[in-house]
Amino acid sequence: MTQSAFVDQVQVNLRGGDGGAGAMSFRREAHVPKGGPDGGDGGAGGDVVLEADRNVASLLAFRDHPHRRAEHGRHGAGAKRHGAKGAELVVAVPEGTVVRSRDGELLADLVQHGTRYVAARGGRGGRGNARFLSNARRAPGFAEQGEYGEEQWLRLEVKLLADAALVGFPNAGKSTLIAAVSAAKPKIADYPFTTLVPNLGVVRARDHEFVLADIPGLVEGASEGRGLGHEFLRHVERARVLVILLDLASVDGRSGDEQEAILCDELGRYRPELLERPRLVVGNKADVATDTDFTGLRVSAVTRQGLDELVGRIGTLVDAARDAEPEPEGFVVLRPEETGFSVLRDDDGAYRVSGRAAERVVAMADLTNAEALAYVHERFRRMGVERALARAGARDGDVVRIADIELEYVEGFG
Repeated sequence: MTQSAFVDQVQVNLRGGDGGAGAMSFRREAHVPKGGPDGGDGGAGGDVVLEADRNVASLLAFRDHPHRRAEHGRHGAGAKRHGAKGAELVVAVPEGTVVRSRDGELLADLVQHGTRYVAARGGRGGRGNARFLSNARRAPGFAEQGEYGEEQWLRLEVKLLADAALVGFPNAGKSTLIAAVSAAKPKIADYPFTTLVPNLGVVRARDHEFVLADIPGLVEGASEGRGLGHEFLRHVERARVLVILLDLASVDGRSGDEQEAILCDELGRYRPELLERPRLVVGNKADVATDTDFTGLRVSAVTRQGLDELVGRIGTLVDAARDAEPEPEGFVVLRPEETGFSVLRDDDGAYRVSGRAAERVVAMADLTNAEALAYVHERFRRMGVERALARAGARDGDVVRIADIELEYVEGFG
């Protein structure tokens, strides 16, 4: 059994590249017995960037391979040779991709081709020992480790960018209609839910050109998740025009008016603003119709009855909607660098220091090196971490946790 090539929802794991380690090195030259420190810095790790690409149709590439990794930065070396930066990894996603955190927070809406979102930042490169030279530290015997790249689990969803969307019950003839008016080749059969994924077709008429979406059939209760539920409704959100397609030969015996009332009710329950969109109500299967009371536009996708008029009407509504509204614009949520920190008490009485700046200090330090450990204490003193710990009640010998590291508090250090 072949699986559909259209995938519109995935979870992905993205990780920025790790930063390279700084070098611990001293200049060694003939006749220079005590050369100064010359360890170079490590290169920063590459970022993972999501970029909207009009040439990508779905999220299929992530279905079986959800992990993406950017390149690591290179380590520094002696003679102040700095490591190269890791290359950023650009991951192409379809236009209309919505990026959410694992908890559902909206992070980015990549509507337009070329819109980019830095989803996982690369780690900073560690500083070589040459960077720690000072009047008080003439021969620094330590360097920084590279910072680990950021790792994120994200949810990606595609909301189709179509000018008009066909909305109707299963077997209303949407797939047959879009195949008749465009070059789209959807699966067509005489049973409910033939269309399990959206299909897009470009319709070109004498005076109009627009993108028409054939959306999986709607059922009563879809706004509450029944049937294909929100799987379907999400793709209607960006359509400029809604085409309500009624089955005039419904095997359920529902009249066109009854179908229209149910469909509009489901749209309104899902997003009330959808009912404010321009819409066209059309009765399909006019060649075999059992509903003789419907007075609106009657067409037959099979015999092509009324299709030229239908395309013209949709095109006119689309043109008017385009003129009335600007092109949809995407957005990304900017994440400012965290600068502060907080001190809390864990259940076992240990003190926990939280905050990216403080965590970065210990993550990049070689805590097995006494000189590097003294530098960490010095950094914390300048940042105000030790003062905050003292205000929180820390005493000599208390355990201080920062990320996964445990340190011993030394009262009055430095």
